[in-house]
Amino acid sequence: MKDDNFLRANNARHMWHPMGHPGDALSHAPTIITKAEGSMIEDIDGHKTVDAVGGLWCVNLGYSNDKVKEAIASQLYELPYYSAFAGTTNPMAIEASYTVRNFFEPDGMARVFFTSGGSDAVETCLRLARQYHRLRGEPTRTKFLSLKKGYHGTHFGGASVNGNNRFRTAYEPLLAGCFHLPSPYTYRNPFDETDPEVLADKIAAAMEDEIAFQGAATIAAFIMEPIQGAGGVIVPGESFMKKMREICDRHGILMISDEVITGFGRSGDWTGARHWGVQPDMMSTAKGITSGYFPVGAALMSEKVAEVFEGSDAEGAIFHGYTYSAHPVGAAAVVACLEETLRLDTKSNAAARGDQLYQGVKALAERYDIIGDVRGGHGLMTGMELVSDKATKTPMDQATMKRMHQATYEAGCMVRLGMHNVLMSPPLTITEAEVDQLLSALDAGLKAV
Repeated sequence: MKDDNFLRANNARHMWHPMGHPGDALSHAPTIITKAEGSMIEDIDGHKTVDAVGGLWCVNLGYSNDKVKEAIASQLYELPYYSAFAGTTNPMAIEASYTVRNFFEPDGMARVFFTSGGSDAVETCLRLARQYHRLRGEPTRTKFLSLKKGYHGTHFGGASVNGNNRFRTAYEPLLAGCFHLPSPYTYRNPFDETDPEVLADKIAAAMEDEIAFQGAATIAAFIMEPIQGAGGVIVPGESFMKKMREICDRHGILMISDEVITGFGRSGDWTGARHWGVQPDMMSTAKGITSGYFPVGAALMSEKVAEVFEGSDAEGAIFHGYTYSAHPVGAAAVVACLEETLRLDTKSNAAARGDQLYQGVKALAERYDIIGDVRGGHGLMTGMELVSDKATKTPMDQATMKRMHQATYEAGCMVRLGMHNVLMSPPLTITEAEVDQLLSALDAGLKAV
């Protein structure tokens, strides 16, 4: 590796970073993270902080799980790559598919299609949803319903069902036939409704109205996150996902549960859908499937979907896939990661430490008027919405948000900004003491602004 002087001199000079302005990176050089251990990260200047971002909602096992690292290293020497396109496979792909299917069996999932990440997994679900209806003799079912504030990746399909305009407007026109329902966002919604269960009823009514307007026979699928992550950690009412499931069933619409963030324990259960007691027709997942150690995602299909494809004629062939689908090294990471996930029972620690984090941020909200809303309480994902005027809910300006972010980092914690939201999704192995450090740094960041 090049020395520190080289790294500083070339930082952001040759690489465009995701989710940011290229010019901003040139004038404000990105923080260079050089080391990590457990839930802690260290930058090029030797400054150590708690990683409250968990890499990017993904480093569920922390940075020091040797079992996953050893599985990756061993597989590199055994078989570093081979294609899983029709006609060939590899031993680790077979084992990984068995492991993943068993993990998701309580959710009603029966088949696995491996991808390179979450955006790929969403894209796969959307495409196969259309093909499913075509195989059943309903080719007019091509449209998709989703929720505002939802995030489903960056491909054209995923961006089209995304419910936040900052991921859409620069790339429009996107995929036609995508329609968005109100988010179960009690702090801001068009009904001015603060009761999550009443809001769930109103969104259900809006969904029924949209289906009636579009025509049920034109709609392929409804996609939702069980808890909206990037949108601000928006937790729906207890009955919300069940209401959506019932409506989908009644109108012959597939339900896709986007578990890219909520899967593998982050919600306090092994999946977000399981947390709400719902079995979807398809799932998209990634991130925690390898704890971020290798880029892998997966689209999962229920027996209902699998039977249609496997019992069809030649039109059931899936002409979709990725060079790195079922990559043997990635598959080895999946098997080791899921074994460690279950051995460590990360969902239990996520529930305990998640409650500690949520209650701690709620306590901060009692001291700082700039905290307009605190969301979480279901596993290790907490959102804090900052406002410049609590009475009018005026979103905090970006300059102040960035100052708060920097002050929090200097005080010992890396958080993530999502417009006027502060998002926290630390490793599921984080300790009680590390959550205390996180909250102390957050306190310092708030105090600074």
